[in-house]
Amino acid sequence: MRTVRDGAWVVARPGPVDAEVGPLEWERRPPPVPGAGEILVEVEACGVCRTDLHLAEGDLPPRVPRCTPGHEVVGRVTATGPDVTEFAVGDRAGVAWLAGVCGRCRYCRGGRENLCPESTYTGWDRHGGYAGFVTTDARFAYPLPDGPPAEELAPLLCAGIIGHRALARAELPPGGLLGLYGFGASAHLTAQMALARGARLAVFTRGAAARDLARELGAGFAGDSYDPPPEPLDAAILFAPVGELVPVALAALDRGGTLSVAGIHLTDIPALNYQRHLFQERTLRSVTANTRADGRAFLAEAARVRPTIRVNRYPMHRADTALADLAADRVTGVAVLLAD
Repeated sequence: MRTVRDGAWVVARPGPVDAEVGPLEWERRPPPVPGAGEILVEVEACGVCRTDLHLAEGDLPPRVPRCTPGHEVVGRVTATGPDVTEFAVGDRAGVAWLAGVCGRCRYCRGGRENLCPESTYTGWDRHGGYAGFVTTDARFAYPLPDGPPAEELAPLLCAGIIGHRALARAELPPGGLLGLYGFGASAHLTAQMALARGARLAVFTRGAAARDLARELGAGFAGDSYDPPPEPLDAAILFAPVGELVPVALAALDRGGTLSVAGIHLTDIPALNYQRHLFQERTLRSVTANTRADGRAFLAEAARVRPTIRVNRYPMHRADTALADLAADRVTGVAVLLAD
C-alpha cells in the first residue's frame, strides 16, 4: 500500500472532485532537497482548505504542472539548506499560504507584502503539504509549539490567518454585531476570535449542522444564507465563494458598515443598487492573502484564546475523499489530513 512517506498527491487533471476519475493522482517521489535559505519539513498534518479545492477543480489556473496542494502544514524540520538561521533540525514548523515576496517593491517596503506582484504561494506556485515532505523558505515558516496536536495547529495556518485579516478589514467597532456568511473552517475560527474580543455574532449559512455549530460556539443568531439579520450588521465577512451573497450582505449592513470578502475565488457578483447596497457609506472590500505580520499576530492571539477547533480527520492517503467531502458540504468545521 502507498504511504505518505514515499510520495505526494498532485493535481493531474483539474476538474470536478466527484468525477469517476478525479483531479488528484498519487505520485511516488523522493523527499525534495532544501535549497539555500530553505528547510525540509516532514509533514505531520495538513489542513484541507477550500483554496485546494479551487486548484483541484480548475477555478484557480495551476501555476506549476502536477502541483501538490496544501498550505496548512505542520511538521518537523528534518534538514536545512545553506544560510538558514531561523530553524534547526527537530524544530516544529508551520508552512502557510504565503511562500515568498520580492522584498523590493513599494508594497513590500510599505508593509503590504500581501500585495507584492511577485508573491508566490504554497500549494500553487510551489508544491504543498499533501505529501510526506515539503520544502519552504525558512523566512516564511512559523515556529510552532510542541504541545498542541498537529491537527489543531494546521487550520490556524490559513483558515485562522486569513480570518484574522478579514476581520481587520471588516473594521468591526467594539461590541458590534458581526455577520458571517458561510461557516466553514475559517469562519468557525474567526467567530471565536471575534467573540473573545467582545463582539456579537450572527451567522448565515445553508448547512443545518454548521448553524448548530455556530450556536454552540456562541452565535446569538444562526440562519440561512439569505435570511435577514435580527438587526442591521455593524460589519460582515463573506467566506462562502458565492457572489450572489454580496448584495445580500451589503443590504444587511447598518450605515457605515463594511463587508469584507475573504476568499481567493468568488463567483460573479450581480448588479448592485447604489441606494440599497452602497449608500450611507457602506463599504465593500476584498481580502488578498496576508502578511507574515498577520500570521504572527494571529498565532499569538490564538495561543491566548485557544479556540475550539472542530476537526474532521482523514489519513493522507484519503486526500481525494477529503476534498470531495468539502465540495459536497459534508465537512463541519475543518478537514485535516494526517500522516499515515
